[in-house]
Amino acid sequence: MSQASITVKQAGPLALIQDAGRFGVGHLGITQSGAADWISFRWANWLLGNPLESAALEIVMGGNLTLETDASVCLALAGADLDARIDDKPLAVNAPFTLRPGQALTFRQPRAGLRAYLAFPGGLEAPVVLGSRACTPREQLGGLYENGKPLQLNDRLYWQGASVMPRRLPASAQLPIPNGRCLLPMVLGAQAAFFAGRSLYQLFNQPWHVDQRADRMGIRLTGQALESKVSGVISEGIPLGAVQVPPDGQPIILMNDRQTIGGYPRMGAITPSACALLSQCLPGTEVWLQPVSATQAQVTHRRQLAVWE
Repeated sequence: MSQASITVKQAGPLALIQDAGRFGVGHLGITQSGAADWISFRWANWLLGNPLESAALEIVMGGNLTLETDASVCLALAGADLDARIDDKPLAVNAPFTLRPGQALTFRQPRAGLRAYLAFPGGLEAPVVLGSRACTPREQLGGLYENGKPLQLNDRLYWQGASVMPRRLPASAQLPIPNGRCLLPMVLGAQAAFFAGRSLYQLFNQPWHVDQRADRMGIRLTGQALESKVSGVISEGIPLGAVQVPPDGQPIILMNDRQTIGGYPRMGAITPSACALLSQCLPGTEVWLQPVSATQAQVTHRRQLAVWE
């Protein structure tokens, strides 16, 4: 572990240590967690030559989160444009940069997207809890103090590597940052049969809007209500991106910190890449759901994973 450190001089609303997630513990009622925009998270690590699943900082909204270092360090920033600045000078997104002692790195407010990822040489150092460093506030797991809390004033961050070989983002790289209308590919599930044909039509042929009730557990969409023929089903496991429809007919897309089981009927699930895009959508963003086959979704996902090979 590096002896250099970065100190939190001002805490933002939500800055969490995240890695690829916590897997193999769902039977214990423990959720996946991990980076919500897993694509930008991987690119941030790639820019420093880190293993792609290395722990990084997920910064939501910005909110004047301010960091200072006690030694020069090369970092990388990817994902949302949160108007990041070093000593009030704008900082480029999706690129590596050097932070020097005495300089203040500040994240102000969203300009494009919602979540930025800050990668450190070799990955952030934090206790490993159930195989992951991922921070899950609802379950009080992970993070600097194993209690799931976001960064607080005067917290100190250490990293595992030393010197790095920074890279430039390829011109062909595509990051999931919303730009107007957002299209979310979705695979229908067996429980879609519980909904009237009119609701199936509405699901894919009307705009939905991201509600204020949106967090790492789930993102509610608002639009013309969907009608289910059943009020509930026997609780069962819930995958990432599940489109769950409660009695009010407004779908909730379940994200990284979702509950492990649920009893509301589900239309299906959006794809992993769609989850990354949705995690970057501010409240009020217009989204459209697009039906795709499971085969199409798998091919697209493999193609996305192949860009880092």
